[in-house]
Amino acid sequence: MGIYLVSVGAQEWLDGDEDEGGKGALAAALDEELRRRGLAPYESVPEAAAFVRGSGLSFEEKLVPPMDGFGALCREHLSPQEGDLLLGWSVLVPFSLDEEIRLPVASAYTDETVVVGAPEVLALAQRLAAAIGLPVHRIPEACDNLDLTMWFLDGPAKDVAAAHPGPWGEDLDAAFYVALYLRAAQHSLRRGCPLTYC
Repeated sequence: MGIYLVSVGAQEWLDGDEDEGGKGALAAALDEELRRRGLAPYESVPEAAAFVRGSGLSFEEKLVPPMDGFGALCREHLSPQEGDLLLGWSVLVPFSLDEEIRLPVASAYTDETVVVGAPEVLALAQRLAAAIGLPVHRIPEACDNLDLTMWFLDGPAKDVAAAHPGPWGEDLDAAFYVALYLRAAQHSLRRGCPLTYC
């Protein structure tokens, strides 16, 4: 149990069977809103790839650590609007949006779905990573199967923090969320796929 952040493939994205996890109603509502705003519909969702650890073709991480430190970090380095954008979405899409899109479609944990663009999330996550001196080159890039979660909770994060001291190592829970949003946005843009919580 718990909250996971996962990538979504074309079949699931277009599937209208919500009981089986289908996102068809969400996809249709998003396309309608994009058209209303004069934007192209989001039709290029790639098929989910077969799982191969380390391939970087899928994304799955579990939100385990407490978020208190990350929330404080956002308040310190981001405006309230930027913090809301980073923390308030339920679907991340691989294209830029001038502002969030709120859709009257239930998401996993709320009565509506909030869609934001990966470029905007990436820019905010990069700012936070720079602010805490996160050693981005040392954290996992492929997040196919809880790679970040295990790296921070049970892996070498503490040893790396000792070797690369800085603000990031003083609150590894907060650093985990910076890394999570950074890698999620990068994955969405690289693969051209949406990400959502489940």
